[in-house]
Amino acid sequence: MAADGKSPLSGDDDDAGDWGPFGKPLFDDPSARALSRVGVVDVGSNSVRMVVFDGAARSPAYFYNEKIMCGLGKGLAETGKLNPEGKARALAALKRFSLLAKGMNISPFTVVATAATREAEDGPEFQAQVLRETGLKLHVIDGGEEARLSAQGVLLGWPEAQGIVCDIGGNSMELARIGGGKVGKRVSTPLGPFRLQQISDDPKKRKAHIDAVLEAAAKEIRPAGDRVYLVGGSWRVIGRLDMERRNYPLTVLHEYRMTPEGLSDTLDWLASTDLAALRGRTGTSAERMELVPLACEVLREIIRVLKPSEIDVSAYGIREGLLYEQMPERLRARDPLIEAARMAELTQARIPGFGKKLFEFLEPLYKTATPERLRLIKAACLLHDTTWRAHPDYRAEACFDNATRSNLGGLDHPGRVFLGLALLHRYKNSRAGSRMEPLFRLLSELEIQEAEALGKAMRFGAMFSVGDPAQAGELRWQEKKRLLTLALTEDGLGLFGEVAQARFAALALALKAQTNIVSMAKA
Repeated sequence: MAADGKSPLSGDDDDAGDWGPFGKPLFDDPSARALSRVGVVDVGSNSVRMVVFDGAARSPAYFYNEKIMCGLGKGLAETGKLNPEGKARALAALKRFSLLAKGMNISPFTVVATAATREAEDGPEFQAQVLRETGLKLHVIDGGEEARLSAQGVLLGWPEAQGIVCDIGGNSMELARIGGGKVGKRVSTPLGPFRLQQISDDPKKRKAHIDAVLEAAAKEIRPAGDRVYLVGGSWRVIGRLDMERRNYPLTVLHEYRMTPEGLSDTLDWLASTDLAALRGRTGTSAERMELVPLACEVLREIIRVLKPSEIDVSAYGIREGLLYEQMPERLRARDPLIEAARMAELTQARIPGFGKKLFEFLEPLYKTATPERLRLIKAACLLHDTTWRAHPDYRAEACFDNATRSNLGGLDHPGRVFLGLALLHRYKNSRAGSRMEPLFRLLSELEIQEAEALGKAMRFGAMFSVGDPAQAGELRWQEKKRLLTLALTEDGLGLFGEVAQARFAALALALKAQTNIVSMAKA
């Protein structure tokens, strides 16, 4: 639910009426269009990254994304100054990013700097140099603001997120409480790997230091078995390594979920494993992998001190938080999955707008569906025709890949597979022998059957009538009797040809139902 108590699927009050449960599209609303091509640069202690969002949809689309591992904050705790090589690399990156932004005509273009620049003696001098040589104003934010923006990034992908956001950088780690669509108490700590490198070579002394800092932070945040959301490159690498240990079939990091016990097993495994070999298997940079052992030490104590119920990886952080900052409240309240699917339909489907009609036609089959299942059905209907340009032999696989591997917020891993499997069956009756089969184990057998039935329902409804299936007939579903009725209009009698009949029969088989065909004039 949104912070005002409204469902993200319902839209604003003035969006009701004929738009139904999807809400009136906001893509052409001036406040939404103003977010097209939003540019953000994050000057962190370890990396400098430029992201350009096509931000008109509620779910962020990455128009451009480039990262340089500069190590700006390396050695800061020892010298008090920015790393000289890191400064040179960061400045070169910022010069390039400034020129790229001009070439793309990006406005707004925001550049923020975090722990390293704000804490270094020569931070102000670096700011002045950046402005002088690139024309970019470097906004240096404090730890509380860094925590707030990172937490907002999590809310961008998880509107209903409740718990503690933990954002690790090179020189600091920020904690923020989120819930009800809002960011609450925030704490900044000196627990970044670069900072810990200067504490001690003795693991016991580092552990004591980490414990003391976390215990103090916990008094502010007041953990209570919360879900913890991990933000930051070092955490993402550990999440990817956890996947490697578990032989997890879907290597999408966003909304990857771990139990405290399972993650502890991974941390033990990493402590006795050759990280150089793992680096090659996971495609991790040497600079990033160098920080993983210290990040593991911090994560182990987070599990011990905060006692989380679950640990989730967020691919969204401070950059996405800056995009969220610029979104109007009515756009923030929307469901990121539905809005992303709507944008995909608008730009890629043959008949934009048909997805809503398809959903309404199939809705009688889902009168008892949970809200969570209903939003997946809506998303599937919106996406059902977005891969029509793919070769017919590969459309089913393309649909599955798009759903499981696309940058979609508000969608957990089982949800991705359910959506992908439904879209696969939109184009193909059988999934036997599919190369995607390892991913099916993320669903129960019942969920697999329900995804298949949804896919076959879309397969029938999408070709029953070109303009609107409701003009050809309506579905009536008696679940207890397992009776599926198709009531045909006069036009529907003519449209219900051999192919339509075969697809209707396939739907009935998937539902384990008997069929009944009637004329609406006689019904």
